[in-house]
Amino acid sequence: MSVPQTTIALVYDYDQTLSPTYMQDDVLFPAYGINPGAFWKKCQLLVKEQGWESELAYLKTLLDYLEMDRPTLADMEQLGGGLQFYPGLPEMFQELEGVLNEAHRMIGIRLEHYIVSSGIKTLIDGSRLKPYIKEVFGCEFATDEEGRISFPKRVISHTQKTQYLFRINKGLLDLSQDVNDHMPQDLRPIPFNNMIYLGDGPTDVPCFTIMRQYGGQSIAVYNTTDKSLSSFRKCYQLVAHANRVKHIAPSDFSAGSHLRLLLEEMIREMADRILRVRKEEMEEGRVSAPSHG
Repeated sequence: MSVPQTTIALVYDYDQTLSPTYMQDDVLFPAYGINPGAFWKKCQLLVKEQGWESELAYLKTLLDYLEMDRPTLADMEQLGGGLQFYPGLPEMFQELEGVLNEAHRMIGIRLEHYIVSSGIKTLIDGSRLKPYIKEVFGCEFATDEEGRISFPKRVISHTQKTQYLFRINKGLLDLSQDVNDHMPQDLRPIPFNNMIYLGDGPTDVPCFTIMRQYGGQSIAVYNTTDKSLSSFRKCYQLVAHANRVKHIAPSDFSAGSHLRLLLEEMIREMADRILRVRKEEMEEGRVSAPSHG
């Protein structure tokens, strides 16, 4: 028996997508007196000279810097309360509910928000965004006997992020569940054509590709305050030359902005399609009353 498939999922990258700064620069480095330039330079050396994966390189470097003063997960979650976001956040998450009308809600159509990031999950969990997010997937730390971070427990690279799109698609949010288990399309609670992915550049290309391949929607966002225009050019390349996304927009999530108009129209189209399909299913399943001629 099939599942209703009435949920619309909005999936967000974090750094440079929801926030103009990297979360480490935003709250971790100031709290522990870490020089951002020196930190990222050390990470780059590990990647270029020793062949480290970039996500593992930054996690190792962070642990090295914090060797004498490693925080607990609770400390990091508290720091997450200081994370800063682009205009319109977190208000947008509630305001988007207004896109759904009574007919949509009557058949159970609803919105869910997810974050899939190569950043640190605990920081996002402590942020002002968390109350609106169904699930945050990000890098995680194990802790020692004193409760302090000790070793990477989970690392999400930009290619591994696609796994979490399939987890959302299949409803397998518990990471102990095997996302590779076969599941028929009609049993997947959130089909890809009910999904919107927002990212900011080349590291989101694997996710953009999955969304395009399976019928989802994607938007690449760019920072208008970036005077070098590199943020815009990354997005432009994705739409003009790489054919990865159909839409790019400034990273302003406020009501009436280009990005909000795109999101609202995508949600409205998806909701109308779901409503139309459900009505057709109900009509096809209706049995005519016997004739008394």
